[in-house]
Amino acid sequence: MGQAVAQLAREQGWPVVVTIDADRNVRGSALTRANLDGANVVVEFTTPDAAPDNIRAAVNAGLPVVVGTTGWYDQLDAVSKSVERAQGAMLWAPNFSIGVNIFWEVAARAAELASRIPSISAHIVETHHAAKKDAPSGTAQQLQRRIAANFNVPPPITSVRVGHVPGTHELILDAPFEQLRVTHSARDRRVFAEGAVLAATWILGRHGVFTIQDLLAAGEVKA
Repeated sequence: MGQAVAQLAREQGWPVVVTIDADRNVRGSALTRANLDGANVVVEFTTPDAAPDNIRAAVNAGLPVVVGTTGWYDQLDAVSKSVERAQGAMLWAPNFSIGVNIFWEVAARAAELASRIPSISAHIVETHHAAKKDAPSGTAQQLQRRIAANFNVPPPITSVRVGHVPGTHELILDAPFEQLRVTHSARDRRVFAEGAVLAATWILGRHGVFTIQDLLAAGEVKA
């Protein structure tokens, strides 16, 4: 993902002044003003165990940060407070695809309607490439949170890790004699990079903790 973000940023005229690999960034130690070399924003796509330290380090260096890493949300409240204390800016999202954000809205409405029928049950299936570290995905967990209130128990999530799949998420609503599937399939990881670059341009000059929903609500998504 880091490579995809860097490539797309350059294509859109945003110079990538530095990339920092994990082997030289222990607990965010490489994210300093000097190392960031005049950057305007940090885009963070790493691993769940590294993200919280990276976010704090970027904000303490005086830069806003866009976070695409998932799997660290048990620390989201603490990290958000750190960002706010530093009067910094963070925009985080389980998924930067505009299509996925539409998928969440459609799936939530379908679940709301389906929950009125006692015989319908819900299940979430997410499929990603074999190298993805966290399971279930942040996108699947966000969908589960959004529709859980419609059912007696939160719909279960099945995670599949195979091959090179960029990402597929599916809500299955099953009744005795029919089945409804709401699906989003990413064909290329650049779709996530596109959203991250958009977020990086949007967060400049802002302070606080945001999600991609704030960006979308502002009506500033450009083709």
